[in-house]
Amino acid sequence: SDAVKRVLRNTYALLAMTLLFSAGVAVATLTLQLPAPGLIVTLVGYFGLLYAVHKLQNSAWALPAVFAMTGFMGYTLGPLLTHSLALPGGAQTVTLALAATGATFLALSGYVLMTRRDFSFMGGFLFVGMVIALIAGVAAVFFHMPALGLAVSAMVALLSAGLILFETSRIVNGGETNYVMATVSLYVSVFNLFTSLLSLFGFGGSNE
Repeated sequence: SDAVKRVLRNTYALLAMTLLFSAGVAVATLTLQLPAPGLIVTLVGYFGLLYAVHKLQNSAWALPAVFAMTGFMGYTLGPLLTHSLALPGGAQTVTLALAATGATFLALSGYVLMTRRDFSFMGGFLFVGMVIALIAGVAAVFFHMPALGLAVSAMVALLSAGLILFETSRIVNGGETNYVMATVSLYVSVFNLFTSLLSLFGFGGSNE
């Protein structure tokens, strides 16, 4: 329907802008060598801004909130990229992770748009999976367990792919009518997919 097409069009336009914006912030953070915000600030900032976007989703402040959140996530990405680029073959790792993320997103979105399959049944499973991944990820940081961190990265990459299918099918089937929320869901999935692939590829590269 026209409503679905409009949501899709707005979502992809806003998604492209937020990805470019956060990439710009990440590059600026990288260039200026700004310090990493730390785990607590990252989590508080992320969930605080996510809550703000949720609260403001139907108001004129929705877009500034989305750009604040995606800009903040771009800022947290800067130190991660600095670390990745410092590893041997770092530039290739980052390029490979970016290419793989883009290809995955296009393939999954294209699949849903072509088949119009409904993936809404995956919602509960994906939510539970992400909660487990978040807890395991925090545990990996606290207990310095790189192997657990690697397993979490693989899990997050798979869950992010599932979430891209889930969110795209919700838009296509009329379950998601707010393009701001749709954009944020897809942005977070793409962001998590990229960072988890970066960890996986980087880990492979750092041991060679």
